[in-house]
Amino acid sequence: MSKLTANTIFSLDHYAYLKKQKNYRNRVFLMQILLLAGLAVLWEIAANQRWVDPFITSQPSRIVRTLINLHNEGSLYRHVGVTVFTTVAGFTLGTICGTAIAVILWWSKFLSAVLDPFLVVLNSLPKIALGPIIIVWVGSGVTAILVMALLISVVVTILGVYAGFSQVDPAKIKLLKTFGANKWQILGKVILPASVPTIIAALKINVGLSWVGVIVGEFLVSRAGLGYLIVYGGQVFRLDLVMTSVIILAVAAALMYQAVVVLEKLALKWR
Repeated sequence: MSKLTANTIFSLDHYAYLKKQKNYRNRVFLMQILLLAGLAVLWEIAANQRWVDPFITSQPSRIVRTLINLHNEGSLYRHVGVTVFTTVAGFTLGTICGTAIAVILWWSKFLSAVLDPFLVVLNSLPKIALGPIIIVWVGSGVTAILVMALLISVVVTILGVYAGFSQVDPAKIKLLKTFGANKWQILGKVILPASVPTIIAALKINVGLSWVGVIVGEFLVSRAGLGYLIVYGGQVFRLDLVMTSVIILAVAAALMYQAVVVLEKLALKWR
């Protein structure tokens, strides 16, 4: 009976703790929504009262009208779709290629030692400077934008994931070697599971880097996409179009980041 009572008390305490955590998350989310709404209202008031020049800073009501106009013209979803598709493709390729190369470097210490200074130089090199060269090499179009996004994200992924591989507890690796495990077994049983947080961190970084690469590529060569709208709006002084595109970018990037957070929870369960 005492055991049953203890278990019941533990369950009630655990339930109360979970409820408290849920209430805390709800309060945080509510405050975030209120803060965002407050900033939008303040922005609208500042523009209406001419505290700021609405032609330069735009305002929420103008952004809403621009969104409606783009929707009525039928171009909104085309531009958003082009940018989102290219970003997701570049993000996926950068993560897969970067992780695969990190595995190769972990597998061969000699190759890692040879390529380490080159990776450091590539990481510090401004990839935007390679834009004109990329256009000459692969042509102007979606391919050039993908290559730009890939270059920006893949080197960071390689360095980050390989650093995570290198920090795995050597005692665990020695233990598996003692039992006769080969490199494939060590990789699958120790290295990859232990490096899940590092890989997820690389994914979170790549979210921003992929968007940067795609937008820069669209600045240079695209005839469609949010980057194109930003450049076009700046050229014809339609700053409402520029701010609208920036807001859409922010929302899309936030949604993509939340998708990575969901993936993180699934990966940690697998781990």
